[in-house]
Amino acid sequence: MILLVDVGNTNIVLGVHSGGKYIAGWRISTDPKKTSDEYSIQVTQLFAQNNLKPLDVEGIIVSSVVPNIMHSLENMLRKTFNINPILVGPGIKTGINIKYDNPKEVGADRIVNAVAAHEIYKRPIIIIDFGTATTYCALTKSGNYLGGVICPGLKIASEALFERAAKLPRVELEKTNTLICKNTITSMQAGIVYGYIGQVEYIVNRMKKEMIELGEEEPFVLATGGLAKLIGDETNVIDKIDAQLTLEGLKILYEKNKE
Repeated sequence: MILLVDVGNTNIVLGVHSGGKYIAGWRISTDPKKTSDEYSIQVTQLFAQNNLKPLDVEGIIVSSVVPNIMHSLENMLRKTFNINPILVGPGIKTGINIKYDNPKEVGADRIVNAVAAHEIYKRPIIIIDFGTATTYCALTKSGNYLGGVICPGLKIASEALFERAAKLPRVELEKTNTLICKNTITSMQAGIVYGYIGQVEYIVNRMKKEMIELGEEEPFVLATGGLAKLIGDETNVIDKIDAQLTLEGLKILYEKNKE
């Protein structure tokens, strides 16, 4: 049984994999103020609710884009599971070639997604991760990670509109039936959601063009992240939504580095 941990700016996603399948999964809030003991209580309770024993965990791998949480989180994992976790970062075996100007700048989440996409799909691919930030990554068939785009996520865009415009309210991220809206709330929802869809379509089509100019076949477009379905249902530029992509990448990286 292995524990997969993906630390994002908003949530920490945990998955337990055993016997060739996922047997449990949870999403908890990312909170740098929590101590290792507080995280330990929370994770131990989650294991107990699923009739799982922490000492049955044989290995742990962690991907994080939140450096100031790692001291508490690593301490918690060592105390709760009596295991030194594998950390996704410089020096880890990935099976892909990172062509960034400075490979150390590439976020761990982007590396994990790229590893999963390359191992599973074996084709030129554009990966869109709809998280706190939305990232677009270009990967060749041979496994060269070319780079990509980082944009404010949907929730960031929505919060910015609420915080910076005095008369505009905070709204839920929902699709509207029309674009010609007749009240402030639906007008904001339409602008945020459909404006973002337009952004996705432009960036994907431009990235496809650049990859084809480099000699790649037309890339497959893969989306993941909490808001992937909201956008993916309204555009034909996304070929597939894979909600488990990051956990799959962590599992693959664990197998490559467990020795």
